[in-house]
Amino acid sequence: MKKMAENRAEKILQILRKNFTMPKWVTSDREPFETLIVTIISQNTANRNTAKAFGNLSKQFKITPEALANAETSQIEECLKVAGLYRNKAKVIKQISKIILEKFHGNLTPILSLPFEQARTTLLRLPGVGPKTADVVLLFCAEKPTIPVDTHVNRVAKRLSLAPANGDYEAVRESLQSLYNPKDYLRLHVLLILLGRKYCRARNPLCKQCPVNMLCPSKQL
Repeated sequence: MKKMAENRAEKILQILRKNFTMPKWVTSDREPFETLIVTIISQNTANRNTAKAFGNLSKQFKITPEALANAETSQIEECLKVAGLYRNKAKVIKQISKIILEKFHGNLTPILSLPFEQARTTLLRLPGVGPKTADVVLLFCAEKPTIPVDTHVNRVAKRLSLAPANGDYEAVRESLQSLYNPKDYLRLHVLLILLGRKYCRARNPLCKQCPVNMLCPSKQL
């Protein structure tokens, strides 16, 4: 039974690889602190507004723990106004920058060098860092074996029955990780997001055009 599920999961991945091109930003070098800040900004925020807010912040400050720890919260707020929950995010960014500066000497590398579970636990202790944010930093910046579950990954994985329909974050993450090889985690994460954005939308999914519709138990044709 498990072998059948793994074979089906692999077929889905192969179809997605043929139908989507991996974005350039996936292969670009990612500085861990910048990735952490971008991911915090992205919480409950559209990609376009996340990019605008991070662009504003980058113009105003060097994206370093020292610069942001010493910035006025009101100045950070001004940069993030295009993003959702900007007041809370500004406060979190200043707090987290101060902690990383004081406790970790302004460097996330020692955390990311820890074994996966220890690194993840350490990141989750930081203010404003939930499982998705921690997993994004660990996967993209340290190639740790984890799959971040954003809204697209959650929706698509459940519709494709790659994860339990009522599963929480950890259930979806663990289900996906049990079906795929760790070397494919990053690619799978990105491809499920691309599928979710283009075809498997929250409302009015484009099932007829979807490249994996023949393997989807939730399709509406």
